[in-house]
Amino acid sequence: MKKCLWLSLCLSCVAGCSAFKPTSAVNGHVVPESKMTKGQWVESDPNRIANLEIRDNLATLYQLMDKLYKRNPSQWKKSGATSQARAEARVKQAIETRQPLPGLDGQRDIAAMTLALDTTYAGDRVGTLIYGLGDMLVTAHGGKTRLYLIDGVDAQRVYNAARNVEITMWMLAQRKGKDGQPLLVSNELSESGRNLSFERLFGTMIGRTDLVAEFAAEKYRRSAINYVQSFLGGQFLQFLPVQSLSGAASAAQ
Repeated sequence: MKKCLWLSLCLSCVAGCSAFKPTSAVNGHVVPESKMTKGQWVESDPNRIANLEIRDNLATLYQLMDKLYKRNPSQWKKSGATSQARAEARVKQAIETRQPLPGLDGQRDIAAMTLALDTTYAGDRVGTLIYGLGDMLVTAHGGKTRLYLIDGVDAQRVYNAARNVEITMWMLAQRKGKDGQPLLVSNELSESGRNLSFERLFGTMIGRTDLVAEFAAEKYRRSAINYVQSFLGGQFLQFLPVQSLSGAASAAQ
């Protein structure tokens, strides 16, 4: 009976491997895969997922900054920078080094986001908004852009961060100044064309963040399930016989 179970398990593994053969790339589109680094040896699976989420969300946020500056070129000039590239570099540095953005009197995360969308604010709305969003996302992950084995993820904080991105997307599309014009030009729906790329990028960030929040919320349940699965899987393992091999060796001598 045990031999039948062992054979069934082996056949199932072989069938599973054949069922999940790598799919060929179409038109050069392949799943992005990071190179192996020393840091990955001290990352748990939840850490790795959260690290990929933070990395990709910041990259998407910088895409949004570039697009917003291009559609609102007057904003980067308010920052005092000599070019759009320099304005972007200053915001990135403030987010990634966890430093306050100059000119905001120390206001960070949701406070900076609120300021950027205040109708009376006369500063660089784009830089302030992107800085606030980036700082808020990093703060929700314990103030780190890279998590290791000793670090945990607070599911509720990450979930709240996703909702804040959602609120930002809505406010950006709806809030207008005293002149009736949008505080920042983003999506466009007109007879001349449709540009919903901003909404798409925001949606991508929300989806990533929500997934990590849900995964983190299930971490204790998954730990119990993984333990049970490893215990049950161990029942199929058998020690290899050694007596016949020893006997054959003795006979040869």
